[in-house]
Amino acid sequence: MTTAKQPAKAKQNAGAWVVWLVLGATVLVCVGSSILNRDSGGTTVPGPAADERADTVPLLVQAAESQGICYGWRLERSSGAEVSVGSNLGDGVPVTGDARCPRWVEVRARIMYTSSSSESNDWATVTVSGSDDLDRADLWAVDAGLDRFGLDTDTFVDDPGWAICRAAVTLPLLVAEAGVAPPAATPSADPAAPAGALPDAGSDFWRDRWGWLLATAGLLLVAALLITVGFVQRGRQRAATPAGRTRGAR
Repeated sequence: MTTAKQPAKAKQNAGAWVVWLVLGATVLVCVGSSILNRDSGGTTVPGPAADERADTVPLLVQAAESQGICYGWRLERSSGAEVSVGSNLGDGVPVTGDARCPRWVEVRARIMYTSSSSESNDWATVTVSGSDDLDRADLWAVDAGLDRFGLDTDTFVDDPGWAICRAAVTLPLLVAEAGVAPPAATPSADPAAPAGALPDAGSDFWRDRWGWLLATAGLLLVAALLITVGFVQRGRQRAATPAGRTRGAR
C-alpha cells in the first residue's frame, strides 16, 4: 500500500517543478524588461510624421522661390544623431552644403529625454543658423522670434516632430521681419495668429515607467500563483492525511 502512493507523489512533484519553472521564467522576463526600460526606455526622440513633412516642404518651396533664400530643419538627439532633416529641396535633403542654396537659413533642435531613474530633467536646445553672408544679429533675431509662435524649448520637449516643422515654416516670416529678405508672396502663417494647439503628446508617466509597471504586474501575478499553489497543495495534504491514518489503523 505504501508503494502505491509513490506514482501519485512523483506526479505531484513533476507538476510542482513545472509551476516553479513557469514562475521563474516570468520573474526573469519582468526583471529583464525593467532593466531595459531603466537604461533606454522612453528616451527615443520622435520625429515629425510623414504628413507633417509632406505639408512642410511645399511651403518652404514657395518661400524660397519668393525670397531667394533656402529654408530647412534639422532634429537631433542629444548625442548629435540625426532624427529628421529636410528643406525646400525635399524631405531628407539638408539645406546646407548644396550648390542650389547659396543663401540658406536652418532651424536646428537637439532633444534629450532622460530615463525615469535619472534625476535630470528632459531638455531641448533650439538654434537658427544661416549662410555666411547673413548677419549673425539677424539670425539671432529670427531665433528669438520663435517664442512668439509658442515654439519655446518646452514645446520642443513635448512634441519635437511637430515643433520642428512649425519652426521651419515660420522662418520665412521672421526672416522678412529682420529685413533680410522681402516678405514671401504667399505667407505660410499669420504672425498675429496664436499658435495652434499642440496634439496630445501622451503621458510621460507611461512613457518613462512602462517597464517598471510591467515588472510590478508580473510580480503580482507570481505572488497570486504562489498563493493559489499553496492553497491547492494544502488542500491535497489535508485530504491525504485521514486516508493514510485509516490505512495504518488497519
